[in-house]
Amino acid sequence: VVPPLVVLSVVERQHRYCNIKVMLRILQPLTSHRRFRSCCTVLALSVFGSQPLLSSSLLGSNHPSTTSCSAADRSTTATSSSGSTRHSSVPAFRSASMPASTDSTIEVAQFPCLSDNYGYLIHDPETGQTAAIDTPEAKPIEEELKKRGWKLSHILNTHHHHDHTGGNLELSKGRDIAICGPGSEKIPGRTIDLKGGDELNFGSQKVIIIDVGGHTLGHIAYYFPDSKKVFVGDSLFTLGCGRMFEGTPDQFWASLTRLRDLPDDTQVYCAHEYTEANARFALSVESGNSALQRKVAQIKDLRAQGLPTVPTTIKEEKDANPFLRCDLSKEIRKNVGVQPGDSEAQAFAKVRKAKDGFRG
Repeated sequence: VVPPLVVLSVVERQHRYCNIKVMLRILQPLTSHRRFRSCCTVLALSVFGSQPLLSSSLLGSNHPSTTSCSAADRSTTATSSSGSTRHSSVPAFRSASMPASTDSTIEVAQFPCLSDNYGYLIHDPETGQTAAIDTPEAKPIEEELKKRGWKLSHILNTHHHHDHTGGNLELSKGRDIAICGPGSEKIPGRTIDLKGGDELNFGSQKVIIIDVGGHTLGHIAYYFPDSKKVFVGDSLFTLGCGRMFEGTPDQFWASLTRLRDLPDDTQVYCAHEYTEANARFALSVESGNSALQRKVAQIKDLRAQGLPTVPTTIKEEKDANPFLRCDLSKEIRKNVGVQPGDSEAQAFAKVRKAKDGFRG
């Protein structure tokens, strides 16, 4: 067996030219050597200041699992042409924040804000860039940044409501950060205007901006195709969707179909923990849906453990969310009074109206 320190010397000399994760996979037969795994950890800490590029499959089950990115563009570009603080009381949330998800090329930290919002930080471990997806309030975001040792470089706002932008100005004080948001809405401190169809570079990631207007007129979602994640704000919820405050049924339905057309395995991160109430409504209009029944059982189990029901997936929502099924499910259409001549948008509007009046 080649001595571990000799192997690591080769890896260290090559790390700037080759993704270290690839190098380690080439050398994977050696990873049964305990000292090799330990030295890998030391090398990662010395080169990167953390262990972002070493996965548990390479280092063994006793090491944290993270994954790597490709070489990053450190700049941020866009192809665009254009109250009072309540502290978190998310019901039965067992801990202040969830462990960062590291199952793809970006890390996601999820934590409660205000009364029922979720805060999200996304982190590119290769470049060190970190973005807040909306800013319900500054304090929990600052605490999460400090806890993880991340430096805020971006704020990505989905829409103008205060529970999504309330921390923008405070978080931007003393920081040189990009504040991105819909150009058609009043976003505090915005430096980059966005609209549907634009693209951003965030670290090594391409971000596609999706028009999801309806909850508000200019609402946008941030889609990370390489990481299979979409951050949807208040446009789509687990088993629900946002109230139609500003848009029209046609606009909102078109927005939901754009999200529905994303790959089935896309993870959906919404902004609120509304799922238990959404589940009760969904069962009231489509109780015969076996996929919905399974989803509701899963939700009850998660909440009993004090765990969030977010993220969900596009596949799960296509199978169980009444707002994505109002053009397909005869049971839903019958229960909300959809008539034979009604358009798909009219069917959606009737589901939305039924939910607005639901007291179950």
